[in-house]
Amino acid sequence: MLAGMTLAEWAASPWVQGPAALVLWIAVFLVVKKIVLGAIRRVAARTAWTWDDVLVGSLSLPLLIAILASGFLLCDRILPLAPEWDRAFDVLFAFSIALALVLFVDRATSGVLDRLAAASPILRGARGLIQAGLRGVIVGIGLLIFLDSIGISITPILASLGVGSLAVALALQDTLANLFAGIYMIADKPIEPGQLVRLPGGEEGYVTRIGWRSTWIRMTNNNMLIIPNSKLSGGIIINYDLPDREIAVTIPIGVHFASDLPLVEKVTLEVAREVVRGVTGGVAQSEPSLHFQGFGDSALLLQVVLRAREIESVPAIRHEFVKRLQTRYRREGIVVPYPIRTLDFAPGHTGGLQETLGRGPETPAGGRRS
Repeated sequence: MLAGMTLAEWAASPWVQGPAALVLWIAVFLVVKKIVLGAIRRVAARTAWTWDDVLVGSLSLPLLIAILASGFLLCDRILPLAPEWDRAFDVLFAFSIALALVLFVDRATSGVLDRLAAASPILRGARGLIQAGLRGVIVGIGLLIFLDSIGISITPILASLGVGSLAVALALQDTLANLFAGIYMIADKPIEPGQLVRLPGGEEGYVTRIGWRSTWIRMTNNNMLIIPNSKLSGGIIINYDLPDREIAVTIPIGVHFASDLPLVEKVTLEVAREVVRGVTGGVAQSEPSLHFQGFGDSALLLQVVLRAREIESVPAIRHEFVKRLQTRYRREGIVVPYPIRTLDFAPGHTGGLQETLGRGPETPAGGRRS
């Protein structure tokens, strides 16, 4: 048909204008895309905000798909094709736009997760699961958008998804509880790998891994404790590494009632300073404190507080302090009394007690009671 046309007729033919418009459309918008994205990248590189780099990096492929799809739709509108072909190009355009949106959101979320995982060891372990879940949600929403754009009602699909989701949630109740508890611990960070924790049952250990279903804790006896996330997040946990690893070492002491209290204070603090400065694990720049607590049953009570760099150093510091303090107390004549119980009876009120306990053996004549 084109062979018998003049040049003007040939140029005015839609079969020439359509492909020419397609090529020109794609060429122009590829140049615009390169210029605009280059400018945005240069602006993003100068800003301190890092998330704009992720968004810019996610735009390239989706924009290319959108440019190609719009170019083919323009070509279809110029060509004198049958209505069936117009419908097919409309469906292809809707699919391409939905695909571009899905790719953009998926690449953006993947970049965000990569940056968050680089700063969080906990998130790094669960990144694959989170990425898979988000990708499924994104693809599902993109598919619904595509179906709705081509005239297919998504109301029955949404109703079926609601019923199906309810059934799945009931069947996987425990699994989902552990999953969301793991997400909570990743986001809130009450514990992190490497930290020493104490559980409600009294178990102590180091967190080694926080997974999507369970948390692994290496106990102090080198056994591994694996606990579901839902139980861990619902319990009261003592984290020895928060707000920092330093810990107070509290040691109660009792001295004789007749002790010289200023001397006791002076000697005890001197020994405490020697320990925190000379024992490995003590905080050398800290100042020990001493407080008299009151009168006990058989001793004057006082309490000494020292600082340790971490909880692992507490036994060594307590051991060395008690050992050195006893030596120094003996040298200074300070007495740590034994528990004493004294019974006082009013005059004339011991008869019944003597009858109950007996008078004891008689004293031999000219001798002593043994």
